[in-house]
Amino acid sequence: MPINITEEFVRNLMEQNAALIEQVAALNATVNALNQTIKELQEQKNKNSKNSSKPPSSDGLKKGTKEKSLREPSGKKQGAQQGHSGTHMVITREPDTTQTLIPDACKNCPNWKRCKGTACVGETRYKVDIQVIQTLDAYESMEVKCPKTNQTLKGTFPSDIKGQIQYGESIASLIVTLNTVGAVSAKRTQEILGSLFDLPISTGTVLKMVSRCAAKVSSVVETIKEHMCNSAKAHFDETGTRVDGHTRWAHVASDELFTYLFFSCKRGHAGMTEMDVLPHFHGVAIHDCWASYWKFNVLHAICCAHLLRELNGVIENHPEQTWAPRFKKLLLDMKKTKEDAIAMNLASADEHTIQYYNEEYDANIQVAFAENPMVTTEAKKKGRPKKGKVLALIERLQKYKGEVCHFLKDFQIDFDNNQAERDLRMIKTKTKVSGCFRTEEGIRDYLTVMSYIGTAKKHGKNAVEAIKNAFMGRPELIFE
Repeated sequence: MPINITEEFVRNLMEQNAALIEQVAALNATVNALNQTIKELQEQKNKNSKNSSKPPSSDGLKKGTKEKSLREPSGKKQGAQQGHSGTHMVITREPDTTQTLIPDACKNCPNWKRCKGTACVGETRYKVDIQVIQTLDAYESMEVKCPKTNQTLKGTFPSDIKGQIQYGESIASLIVTLNTVGAVSAKRTQEILGSLFDLPISTGTVLKMVSRCAAKVSSVVETIKEHMCNSAKAHFDETGTRVDGHTRWAHVASDELFTYLFFSCKRGHAGMTEMDVLPHFHGVAIHDCWASYWKFNVLHAICCAHLLRELNGVIENHPEQTWAPRFKKLLLDMKKTKEDAIAMNLASADEHTIQYYNEEYDANIQVAFAENPMVTTEAKKKGRPKKGKVLALIERLQKYKGEVCHFLKDFQIDFDNNQAERDLRMIKTKTKVSGCFRTEEGIRDYLTVMSYIGTAKKHGKNAVEAIKNAFMGRPELIFE
């Protein structure tokens, strides 16, 4: 039967076809958006501290997860290498007691007295142990009536003996060491020392000791802060912790000899300004490229270890990106070049080497942009197009090329920001062990003491002795 094709029939078909085309386009857009979301979620799931800026504390205990180091395999076997002398315990002083061991067969032998004169020491072994002894010192103030003035004279107590009964410097320094350096909670510190010394130490005493120590070292910590303000280079970083049920921030400014820690309720520019180091700093600030650091008028150097982790993430989650492994190799080659030059007592790389790496850097960036063209925004949509993690990293590498390569042009500048991360790491340990800080005063005292101890350790001083010197009124000895 022939079909009567009219203009109205054709028009209806064209309208239906246009509607179907529009529907297919909408469905394709939805599929593309869902695929992109799945890709982003998969990438987020695969993130860890080895391929992103996430802290190691976020990794958790994942079964079957193999740790991946940023270091490349050297090809050497694990453990000590050929010719390594090894380390072991050493005898640092004369023994307190000596036991002479005679052969079992000689113990009841009637000839032992005659043989004893010819015996010699064949082998000596040592046992190192400790004794925990509580001491109690009494100070008696004598009173006497002076026959000349008819006044009663009294003996003067030492300046550090202020109460009827108190703890000495050794116990105070041990309490502070356990609670700060040892990251032991106040409750556990009370239990350990109560059991060890049979002393009725309360949790309030523990916190009071830390507060007393912070007050005694505050002047030294101000000196440390002043040094960081005037330093030619410094490492900066921040990390979050829980204080009184809220997320708060610990900031650090440090170098090879000094550590300055500061508490703030803010993470970004406001917290850094409150720390009051960067506003006065005129050296090279080494950091992780957090946007807030760029608001300060200082020279910058970017942590390349962070970049390596991000490049690992691109390599693992986007195998089609050929530029990422090449750029990772470039950074590691630059690092190796610097290490080799330092071994030859050079202060910087030569111009030829710098020019070579400049060209390689630019060539890799060009390949990266070719593999990741900017997505154009439809006329109807407002705002900038979404770049994604990969393109954002590429643009950052292009924009901050000089700051990324700063370590190669000036060997005083480190390849990474590990110094600051090491100086902040105990905050995470303290938080995981103790749970949180109850008050802002508590974390301020803790960071003040850790600034002092961190600096003391960098000057080769023992933490316990440094704290003991602080309680004895000599905290400045850490610099000697």
